[in-house]
Formats: sequence, C-alpha cells, structure tokens
Amino acid sequence: MPVQETISTWDRLLEISRKNTPARRVRRPGQSPSTSPIPSGLHKLNSDTPPVLLYRDTNSWCPFCERVWFALEEKEIPFETEFIDLSNKPKWYTDLVPTTLVPAAKIEGKLVYESKDILLALEERFSSPPLLPEDPEENAVARQLIENAETSGFLGAAYKFLRHQTSDAAELANFQTDLEAKLDELEESLGRYPGLYFVSTFSLVDIMYSPHLDRLAANLPVYRGYHIKGNERFPRLNAWFEAIKQRPAYHRVKSDSTTNNLLLRRRFGLQPVGNPLPLDITDSETLHYRAEAAERLSDNREVAIADIVKNSGVQALAADGDITGVKEAVEWHLKLLAEYLLHGKDLPLLGGRTGGKENTTDPTVAAVGAITLAYVRNRICAPRDMSAGAATAFRAAADKVLASLY
Repeated sequence: MPVQETISTWDRLLEISRKNTPARRVRRPGQSPSTSPIPSGLHKLNSDTPPVLLYRDTNSWCPFCERVWFALEEKEIPFETEFIDLSNKPKWYTDLVPTTLVPAAKIEGKLVYESKDILLALEERFSSPPLLPEDPEENAVARQLIENAETSGFLGAAYKFLRHQTSDAAELANFQTDLEAKLDELEESLGRYPGLYFVSTFSLVDIMYSPHLDRLAANLPVYRGYHIKGNERFPRLNAWFEAIKQRPAYHRVKSDSTTNNLLLRRRFGLQPVGNPLPLDITDSETLHYRAEAAERLSDNREVAIADIVKNSGVQALAADGDITGVKEAVEWHLKLLAEYLLHGKDLPLLGGRTGGKENTTDPTVAAVGAITLAYVRNRICAPRDMSAGAATAFRAAADKVLASLY
C-alpha cells in the first residue's frame, strides 16, 4: 500500500496554522475532552485561582451549560472548567449538587446550580459589563423574560414537536401549531423595545434563548422539515439571529449545525426527513477558521489517527491483518486535509481514480482515504474539539478533499 508524501511535515503544518489563528486550547492528556478552550477573560486573572469554577458536560453540547459559558465570555470573567461525564457522573458531583445536573458553578467558592440562577449570580457579582438593563422598569421586564424562558412552555412545545415519535400527522400538526404559538410570543417580545434584542440592549434574556433557538433552527429542518430561519412569519427572530452572530462571545461557545444534528440523532434516535442547512460558505473560506481547524488536526493528530484506525472500519482493508499501511494512509490523508485547509486553491488535489488511465493512486489507499475523511468529517464536535466556524471550515475541506479521491 504505497503512500506518497505531502509537502509539509506535521510540525510545519502546526507552525503555519498557528501563525494564522489566535485560537489556542489547553491539552488534557488522558481526559475527555482531550483539550479545552482558553477563556477569553484569562488575562484579567489577578490570582492563581479564577473566581469561577464551571461544572459542565464533556461534549460541550448542553444548551444550559452554553448559557453560562456565553455569559462568562461576554463578561470576560476568568474561569476554570470541570467536565462531568453525564453517562457516568462521579459520586463527588452527585453529592455536591442537589439536582445532580449540569451546569453548576462555584462563584468565589459559593455553589450555585441551575443555569438561570448562575446567570443572575454572575450578574450580581460581576456587574461590568452589565447584562441587565439599568432602567428599573426595563430591568423588571428583562427578569420576567428570563423567568418566562423557563416557565412559558416554549421549551416543552419546541422539544415535543422535535422529538416526539408519532406517525399521526394530525398530532404532529398540533405540536407544530403549539410551537408556532410560542414562537409568535417571542416575535412579539422582540418588538417591545427598539433594536434587535429582547430588551433595548443585548442581555441575559438573549443568552437564555440563544442555545435553544440555535439548536431548533438547525434541527427542525432536518427532523421535521420545518424552518425558523428564512420563515417570513418570524422577521424579528430572523433579525435577532443575525444580531447574535455579530457577538464574538457567541462564536466561541456555539455549536455548528452539523454537530447539533448528529448529536440529536445519536442521542434520541431521530430519523431525518429533510436536508440540513448548507454549510456557511463565509466560515468555510475564512482563513483564521481554516487555520484553527488545521491547528486542531495537526496538534491532535495522534488521537485522531488512533480513533480512525480503531473505530472507522479501515482495519478491514489491512493486508494480512497488518495495519501499518492503513495507518500510513490514514495519516497521509489527514495531512492532505490540513494542507488543503491552509493552502486552499493553491494546493493541487488528487485527480481522482476516475481521472484517466494514467492515474496511479493505489485503490486501497484511496479507499482508506475516503473512509478516513468521511469518518472524521462527522466525528468532530463543536465546540468540544474546535469552534463552530472552524468545524464548518473543516467539514467543507473534508468534502472537497474526499471528492478528489475518486
């Protein structure tokens, strides 16, 4: 199984990628996840111990945890993260937190749990920049909207329509009607004050809704054939989505649509009925996102190669059970992917095995490459492994390189 060399070594790929992205992560050898992002507020740390310790899920997908992370990033509060395996919660955690759920946080040593209560506690302790209005009347409205996010029935209606398994079309139509009524309420709330947010400025209200609306906007087209984004019934909600996208903290904490859809299917066993939203072309062509994806792949290559060899099925292509050639082919195609992320149009890709009689690509190498790229494309999880923008660039590049193999 002969494998040709790429232009760059892994060290060179890592060097180039780090020159083109500010994104950095902390390695966590032998732990899950294997890396974690560095908080944007770490430069404000005045002592050895950050004032906030956040307990959250290992997949970095929990929408309630995302609320707290979003606020921490908006306020640039230094914090540490303790990741909790939700499938095997440690006893010390279930003893510590009465609900046994995530998120929880210690704020200067004081335990707070439930995302809403953590957000309000952070606002009380770290008031700058403010995420609640100063005007007393508007502040009261914001606090009521925060409460409504938990008690209005919006989440129940949304996830019943999305997840409830039924073959009864009339029942499903009723679920859709219930959700639309709740979305109409949000649409009305967004019109109460000038501007694009729920109150006159970006606030904790937006943070309460953002993770759930993001997931619904990604999931509903795929699993229910229903669209919030682009739906003329909800012009204010669509303007709100665009406003949220302008906030740097949002891009640090959000999941990408592919992650949201894959995790929902794996967790709840839902079957797609529609097509996912297309990848964001802007993100896929943005250099710092492409470089971040290449940096993550280059820095984490050993874990990636081991995972692919063990779990993707490429071992079936090993000659006489010797996986040496398979591992070399996996690594070569991952290098090619990193090269393409960094150099894009300047990197000539393979002509493909259907490109003519002169093609010399070993068919087994091409098959290993196809499996590798298809597997790793959907294996990455944002923001666990990289930011959502980098994940989008990674998937788009994997699609491009995969298409060049045959």
